[in-house]
Amino acid sequence: MSEKKCLECGDVLVGRIDKKYCSDHCRNAYNNRLNKDSKNLVRNINNRLRKNYRILDSFPLKEGKTRTTKMRLMDKGFDFEYITNLYTTKKGSTYYFVYDLGYLLLDNDNYIIVKRE
Repeated sequence: MSEKKCLECGDVLVGRIDKKYCSDHCRNAYNNRLNKDSKNLVRNINNRLRKNYRILDSFPLKEGKTRTTKMRLMDKGFDFEYITNLYTTKKGSTYYFVYDLGYLLLDNDNYIIVKRE
């Protein structure tokens, strides 16, 4: 019967028969190396979504909504390409949401920011 070796460092494994790593450190290092490329993409997208959320959240809401301009959003670094979901009303208006905060394009590059309850 051959000895099983750690997938990360190659040390001989002692213990459970289904053991793959000699330590938590090796398990984490192996998985981090395996997922490096995909994690960078996900991390960058999540950072952009978080930044968009912080920007929307920086506007004080009165009765769950407020108005602003596209220029004010852009000045704060808002990226209109990154949203989490869309909501279309019965009248056909489309709200763009970043988690529970959303915005609706009005006329003349004005926006209304809303919070979903």
